[in-house]
Amino acid sequence: MPVPARRTFLALGALAGFQLLTGCTGDHPAHPAQPGAEDPDLPLRRRQLAATEALLADYDAVLATATADADKLGDLREDLLRHREALAPAAASPAPPASPSSTASASPSTPSPARTAADLAAAELRTAELRLADLAAASPELARTLASVAASDAAHAAALGDTTAPAADPSPSAAAPPAALPTADADALQAALAAEHAAVYGYGVVGAFLPTGPRREDARGSYAAHQARRDTWQRVLAAGGASPTAAAAGYRLPFQVKDADTAARLAAHLETQLTAAYADLAARAAFRAPAAAALRESALRAAHWGADLPALPGLAATQ
Repeated sequence: MPVPARRTFLALGALAGFQLLTGCTGDHPAHPAQPGAEDPDLPLRRRQLAATEALLADYDAVLATATADADKLGDLREDLLRHREALAPAAASPAPPASPSSTASASPSTPSPARTAADLAAAELRTAELRLADLAAASPELARTLASVAASDAAHAAALGDTTAPAADPSPSAAAPPAALPTADADALQAALAAEHAAVYGYGVVGAFLPTGPRREDARGSYAAHQARRDTWQRVLAAGGASPTAAAAGYRLPFQVKDADTAARLAAHLETQLTAAYADLAARAAFRAPAAAALRESALRAAHWGADLPALPGLAATQ
């Protein structure tokens, strides 16, 4: 992994910064339905709420007998309450409380109630798959929320010891844009590309301060993954008739990187900010699946580097 010379990244404060390193995503309303109109996402929201209620019941069952990790389990359960709030229908279309029958129908099969942390991890991954299965049919705003909640579910599973990826995990190359990209799709993809340019640059800084060992290898792997996504988005944009955004000459870092600990903190920051770009891309119908996969991977990397991941990765600043 090539890294910038020391004088290069210590002088970054004089360079123009990109929002990935210094800011947040734009403003998005939580429920854009018009007053008095029925929420077109109502059936999906009810199904997703039933799945969330089932997860909450699993957490309650495990917490009732937990003798260890109760605080961690409680924190993860708090995230589920935020998921439930984000998935709730607009006020014009209230949903009834989830009944046992609706909860049972939230997944193709009804597994045994969770009894251990491993059971909870498996339940989180099953629920993440359900979130992803509804992406294509959701409105743009609900798609953003589902991609974020699925990423959170996967991060919960990892925190509980299971890093298995949900079944729906397309690579970026799976995106098949039309001959000419619509302007809104191209704009969202350009934002993701710009974010990847900044991440590639940032990981060069991270690598400069990590000693030889596992963390440096992790950084090298992340650097290569972001290079691959950058290259893929460039190809997709060019194929769709758009000129890919070029990388800036340099990027202002959010804080001074001076040792291995601050390098790891920068990696966590980079990945956390990337979730915002991919939450926005998940709203575009042509890119929902690969955007959701990228959001999840960045959320998992952020947690791996020590980030305190919010309940709604990529949406925390706006919902």
